[in-house]
Amino acid sequence: MPNPSFPANFPALDQPVDELALAEIKSAILAKLRLAIGKDAGMATRHDWYQAAALALRDRIVHHWLTVDKHSYDAGRKRVYYLSLEFLIGRLFTDALNNMGLLPVFEAALGDLGVSLSDLRKCEPDAALGNGGLGRLAACFMESMATLAIPAIGYGIRYDFGLFRQIIAQGWQQEYPDEWLGFGNPWEFQRPAVVYHVHFGGSLERMVDARGGERIIWHPAETIQAVAYDTPIVGWRGQHVNALRLWSARSPDPLKLDVFNTGDYLGAVAEEARAEAICKFLYPNDESLAGRELRLRQEYFFVSASLQDLVNRHLASDGQLRNLASKAAVQLNDTHPSLAVTELMRILVDQHNVGWDEAWKITVDTLSYTNHTLLPEALETWPVELFERLLPRHLEIIYRINVAHLALAEARRPGDLDFRASVSLIDERSGRRVRMGQLAFVGSHRINGVSAMHSELMKETVFHDLNHLYPQRITNKTNGITFRRWLMLANPRLTDLLRRACGDAVLDDPSRLKRLEALASDNAFQRQFRNVKYQNKIALARLIGERLHVTVDPAALFDVQIKRIHEYKRQLLNILGAIALYQAIKDEPQRDWVPRVKIFAGKAAASYRYAKLIIKLINDVATVVNNDPVVAGRLKIAFLADYNVSLAEVIIPAADISEQISTAGMEASGTGNMKLALNGALTIGTLDGANIEIRDHVGAENIAIFGMEAIDVVKRREQGLDATDVIRRSPRLSRAINAIGSGEFSPDDPGRFESIAHALRYLDHYMVSADFDSYYEAQRGIDARWQVISAWTRASILNVARMPWFSSDRTIREYAEDIWDVPVPQSTALQEPTAQFGATR
Repeated sequence: MPNPSFPANFPALDQPVDELALAEIKSAILAKLRLAIGKDAGMATRHDWYQAAALALRDRIVHHWLTVDKHSYDAGRKRVYYLSLEFLIGRLFTDALNNMGLLPVFEAALGDLGVSLSDLRKCEPDAALGNGGLGRLAACFMESMATLAIPAIGYGIRYDFGLFRQIIAQGWQQEYPDEWLGFGNPWEFQRPAVVYHVHFGGSLERMVDARGGERIIWHPAETIQAVAYDTPIVGWRGQHVNALRLWSARSPDPLKLDVFNTGDYLGAVAEEARAEAICKFLYPNDESLAGRELRLRQEYFFVSASLQDLVNRHLASDGQLRNLASKAAVQLNDTHPSLAVTELMRILVDQHNVGWDEAWKITVDTLSYTNHTLLPEALETWPVELFERLLPRHLEIIYRINVAHLALAEARRPGDLDFRASVSLIDERSGRRVRMGQLAFVGSHRINGVSAMHSELMKETVFHDLNHLYPQRITNKTNGITFRRWLMLANPRLTDLLRRACGDAVLDDPSRLKRLEALASDNAFQRQFRNVKYQNKIALARLIGERLHVTVDPAALFDVQIKRIHEYKRQLLNILGAIALYQAIKDEPQRDWVPRVKIFAGKAAASYRYAKLIIKLINDVATVVNNDPVVAGRLKIAFLADYNVSLAEVIIPAADISEQISTAGMEASGTGNMKLALNGALTIGTLDGANIEIRDHVGAENIAIFGMEAIDVVKRREQGLDATDVIRRSPRLSRAINAIGSGEFSPDDPGRFESIAHALRYLDHYMVSADFDSYYEAQRGIDARWQVISAWTRASILNVARMPWFSSDRTIREYAEDIWDVPVPQSTALQEPTAQFGATR
């Protein structure tokens, strides 16, 4: 029965904008337009207005930033330094406006000036300094640390070009530079006085010091300068601001004038070009020797600059290094910053004359490492020869660390050569390579996985022997997402509904979403909830029509898979299921099929040819299906190019189904699964990564689980990768594979997808064929559930209500308490909910 206490029409919550604040903001924007941009209002472009508004907002942020930074240093608070090669921060304008509580007043001020805030938002490029979940997690964590008033600095690289801009041409992915800095960046502050020297190559000299001890002097062959750029990261309610410091590379000698004057103009700037290559592009193709060397140079460049910076900060505030671990917590986000272990040792031992044993204790106590993968190939390794040529001093340090490390292994398991080989920092079996995951593990006091399942599998797989050697180091910190962006900004309609249902305090305390459970079966609330979803689907349908010229029905079931294209994420299983459904509709066009729109988005690494072939397959299948009159719109397929944070903010609120279908045991956690469930999408997925914890929170009846579990996958692989047995038992699967292999979807090139068909039959490493029937039946179960409107809506509401635990604020609290030993102030915004944002602060 409907809840009589819940009104069918909610009272408005909007509050009038303060006129004094409105006048102040208008004046500030006009002043920036004239004095910073150099334009009169009558001549200003949309981009000029955006820059002026952003600078006016930045001024207000900076006041908070400087105040809280001084306060935390004066109080001697411990700081967190978050090292990540990726920060997928996306657009900052509305994010900062929302967190500062200035969104209504800026919207009104700009409206009075004849400018639309929504139009200006589109002028801001996505800062695509990341590839996917890793970089977006880092961005969420930075925002949560600011929200929880934890003093923190994020360190990364200021790439001139972010992850490539993806164009789909004739169904193929093409890569183009992502010029996100083309119009400048109003959010950053260049710090030309903050410059550190980063060294490469050269030789080592051994000396004996006055006390008779050996010292090693590094004489590098090349020096590059790292220049700092700071971006303020605003916490919720604007009460705390942290910095994201990104490093740009330059040569100490940008122009060799003598060479220039000889007429060799390119040679005169060659050193500058070589230096700038480090920050030119995220994830250069590493198929070539030059590409691999550039990757290693990138990683050491940002690690060295970051550690030099944090050590200088510590010395300036504390004066001595022996208590570094009590004042600084360094988190390594994946294996890319693993060189922090050797670099911190080099700084302590070589530059500050700290004894080796004491330096090692400081290093281990200061560093902690987040592992994001169970794929051995993703745990970076580097040839010893490359390491020796590029970072000779660091290789020496690794060797010395390894001596003590292997002595411990020998003491733990005397005579066990296989055990020693397994844990060694040098892999002697594959051409002598330095194991970066092993280095990060040995040099950190805590190693965390990012979901409960992942953390347990780490102990059993990639770090099995290291866990035996260093027990108690592995811990779990399940990922989270910031609700401020992925609910409030991405889905304002749903946010408004939740405020009315749960009270405004839900903005500060996500646990209040649990109040929705009492309304999940309420007819009036269900109507409001469905209307929100429908409006969001209209917006996505419009975007699909504009970009792809494909008409989709917002009333259809929107089935979404948005993530980087990789075999283990199994976009191939998804499109294989779509092919089987297409064939079933063609066989029985008179049946009452549930209309479905399959929506894909994601990028394949430039060198990942098979993933790019899967993108082509998806687009070729879409061309056939979308133009088949027999299907008559009951199945549509859309691949949206150039997936980024802003596109995700349109897709996620409109999704009905969230595809989280990775091969069990291969997804560390996922965060897209959390964003989609928070916005009311039901998950179809394997028991992999955080899907398990989502199931435990939302209820097994409100999620669709299919397929093999991790242990089943292991057993199946032990039996071999040939899938002809399961294909023989499944006529539906056999027919779909035959259609791919025979060229049904590629009549212009019938053999285009033969390699995919062959892999599905004989090389089923990712269990696409093995899991197909289970996946297909789970999808037909979803069709049946979709037709019972009230039951579907109830499950969707319960997904929203039961997601609060997946807030990144909870994750960061756990890091602070269990890994960083950093107190979280109790007087943050989350403990002091207010009913209305202040217009100014």
